Amino acid sequence: MGFRKRKRVPFRSAGELDAMAAAGAVVGAALVAVRAASKPGVSTLDLDEVAETVIREAGAVPSFKGYHGFPGSICSSVNEVVVHGIPSADVVLAEGDLVSIDCGAVLDGWHGDSAWTFGVGELSQADAELSEATRLSMEAGIAAMVDGARLTDISHAIELGTRAAEKKFDRPFGIVDGYGGHGIGREMHMDPFLANEGEPGKGPLLVIGSTLAIEPMLTLGTVDTTVLGDDWTVVTDDGSRAAHWEHTVAVTADGPRILTPRPH
Repeated sequence: MGFRKRKRVPFRSAGELDAMAAAGAVVGAALVAVRAASKPGVSTLDLDEVAETVIREAGAVPSFKGYHGFPGSICSSVNEVVVHGIPSADVVLAEGDLVSIDCGAVLDGWHGDSAWTFGVGELSQADAELSEATRLSMEAGIAAMVDGARLTDISHAIELGTRAAEKKFDRPFGIVDGYGGHGIGREMHMDPFLANEGEPGKGPLLVIGSTLAIEPMLTLGTVDTTVLGDDWTVVTDDGSRAAHWEHTVAVTADGPRILTPRPH
C-alpha cells in the first residue's frame, strides 16, 4: 500500500538560511534608518528614498519596487492605513502619527521581508498599546515556529497572543480579516498563506529549515478593510488605527530563528 507523504512547509539548508539572513539584515538596517528619519514634516516618499539607499548600498535590490507595479521600496502605512501604503510626497508625517513600514530586499537571490510600527514623537496610549499588542502577537507566532508543528498552530498562537494582549491592555483589538503571512525564499510571496487566527493542528508540517513571514495586523476597531482606488492602499473601514509587525523566521533544531534582525 502507498502512503501519501504529508505536505511540508518549504525548507532550506543551513547555508541557505544564512543567505536569507544576510538579505534580512539589509531589511533590518533599512527599517532602522527609516525610523530614525521619521520626524514631523518628513514625507513618506522621503522615507522610501532612505530605505532604497540603504538597500542598494548593501548590494541588494528592493524587492517591493516594481512588484506587480508597486512604485516604492517600502510600504508606508500611516494611521488608518493597514498595509500597502504607497510612499508619497503628499503624505507628510505629523506628531502622534502611527506609522507602519514594511520593507523587503533580495540579496544573491534570497528574500527578506519585515515590518514594524512606531510613532512619530509621542503616541497616544491607545496607539502605543495597539502597536505593542501587534508585536506581542507576532512574538507568539514566532515562538510556535518549531519542528513538527502544523501551519495553523502558528495562526492559533498569533490569535492567542492577540487575546492575551486584550487582557493585558484591557481593550479589544481587531484581527484584520483576509490578510496574513506567507512562505518566503527565492520569491517574496510563496505558499502557504499563513492566517493570523484559526484552529490549530491543520495544514502542512513545519520541518527544520522551513521559512515563513509572520505578520499580524491589528486595529483598534473593525476587522474589515477596503482597498482604495490606487489598487494598493488598504484602510480600515471605520477609520480606526492599525498596526503591522512582521519578521521572516526559520525553524531550526535550536528553535525559531529570526532572519530579519535589526541592528540596535
